[in-house]
Amino acid sequence: MSTNHHLVSWNVNGIRAIIKKDFLKDVKSLDADVLCLQEIKAQPEDAQKALSLVEGYHFYSNSSKARKGYSGTAMLSKEKPRAVQYDMGIDIHDQEGRVIAGEFENYFLVTVYTPNSGEGMKRLEYRTSWDASFRDFVRSLEQIKPVIICGDLNVAHKEIDLARPKENYNKTSGYTQEEIDGLENLLAAGYLDSYRHLYPDTVKYSWWNYKFQARERNVGWRIDYFVLSEKLKGQLNDSLIYNQYFGSDHCPVGIKLTF
Repeated sequence: MSTNHHLVSWNVNGIRAIIKKDFLKDVKSLDADVLCLQEIKAQPEDAQKALSLVEGYHFYSNSSKARKGYSGTAMLSKEKPRAVQYDMGIDIHDQEGRVIAGEFENYFLVTVYTPNSGEGMKRLEYRTSWDASFRDFVRSLEQIKPVIICGDLNVAHKEIDLARPKENYNKTSGYTQEEIDGLENLLAAGYLDSYRHLYPDTVKYSWWNYKFQARERNVGWRIDYFVLSEKLKGQLNDSLIYNQYFGSDHCPVGIKLTF
């Protein structure tokens, strides 16, 4: 008997802030089998308090050890994962709570909040080393079973993925050639960008700068992804960008699969 899986990812830009908005109602409406969150900006006890309000899910969170109220990820699943791993096992990359990997029957689901290169590209060199380490981490899991990666990858892949490519190329974090190459290298390791695979020509964004009324004018970027092992291409039914949900400067993204 085939089963349907609806996976959703959302950079919430602070779990304690978004929970005061329509988040609980939105989670119920999305009805994801697994909901992955990035940038929860909460220490373990605060994350637990906020996430315990979401009914019907087992939840796991990873908080920043380096800076309180910064970064962080969470995974909420209706079905209890077989195993959950936090971080990549590389000390320099494991300080900010950026990775959770859940093992399910047919796949690993890895949620990631990729480091931003920062103002003036101050962290670009670090970001480049992160991308290489993350690719290696994913490939090690792939030896066991296929991997689905979701989260805020902090990069627009192609010109179609941001409203103003020429003005931003190599001038703005998230659209430098080094960051684009990092994503290209991941895809070249046997993965596909689910949204572009199904919708090669559709213009849709997942993040809008809070300044300049960017969302109202739809001057956005597509930096939130579901990237999956090419072995799962036959299971992929749809890839979605849920622009109708507010509460963060990002909107949720999702995929639907059948096994």
